[in-house]
Amino acid sequence: MAEFEIVAREDFSDVTYLLEVRHPLMARAARAGQFVIVMEREHGERIPLTIADFDRDKGTITLVIQAVGKTTREMQRQCTVGSHLHAMVGPMGIPSHLDPKARKVLCVGGGLGVAPVYPQARAYKEQGAYVIGVLGFRTRALMFWEDRFRDVCDELIVCTDDGSAGIQGLVTEGIRTAISAHADIDEVVAIGPPVMMKGCAEATRPFGIRTMVSLNPVMVDGTGMCGGCRVKIGEQVKFACVDGPDFDGHLVDFDDLMKRLGRYRPTEKAALAQWEESCRLRGGAGHAH
Repeated sequence: MAEFEIVAREDFSDVTYLLEVRHPLMARAARAGQFVIVMEREHGERIPLTIADFDRDKGTITLVIQAVGKTTREMQRQCTVGSHLHAMVGPMGIPSHLDPKARKVLCVGGGLGVAPVYPQARAYKEQGAYVIGVLGFRTRALMFWEDRFRDVCDELIVCTDDGSAGIQGLVTEGIRTAISAHADIDEVVAIGPPVMMKGCAEATRPFGIRTMVSLNPVMVDGTGMCGGCRVKIGEQVKFACVDGPDFDGHLVDFDDLMKRLGRYRPTEKAALAQWEESCRLRGGAGHAH
């Protein structure tokens, strides 16, 4: 299992952490916008995670994870440098289509979505586009990768809910700021929670700017067989794992997506409560720091 060794870890906050996993073949194959499915242990849950970065020279894949449910919290405790993931499958999904004609691109990331929008911003910069980054966080304490974005963006707008960094407000404020300064934006790429991506799509709709979003619904097999990740795109039903994860934000039925995600909450809550109880019985549920 040496190919899934965790070679680096960084904790951005008490819930957000980065894992760098050694997998030279996958690092060579990975493209912006793709995802992997990981299993922390043999009988663990399979979870889809967007690739936040890849380094072909080092042969590593970077994942940025939020400890919200049972498995991601378990990984937060167990995944230390030198440990191994049981399995990592990928890269999956269709790589993001980078419009070769796009001269000016707005890359928007909200919360955890900041990580997967980074490879897209970098790819557009490498293609010669003028890149404007808009990053949204709840508060300054949760910010990460600002330096990485400054390296690949011609302009960077930071938004925080509480105004502790950048401009106060949601990423939609940042989008409006960028659009008012640049009437010639060719494309917007937005990644974050569904409600945030919906807001981005609505902010750009009046201007008719093509807006691509990355959908990450519940997935089981990642091959289009289970149908768990189906999403409504205009009049069509698509599977995020094989048809996506990128879709035209102006066509996505976000209300349907959020309703479907909400269905699993009671199950997720029960699994987490059970795990926390077993941790308590085994002697404390501290973090692996």
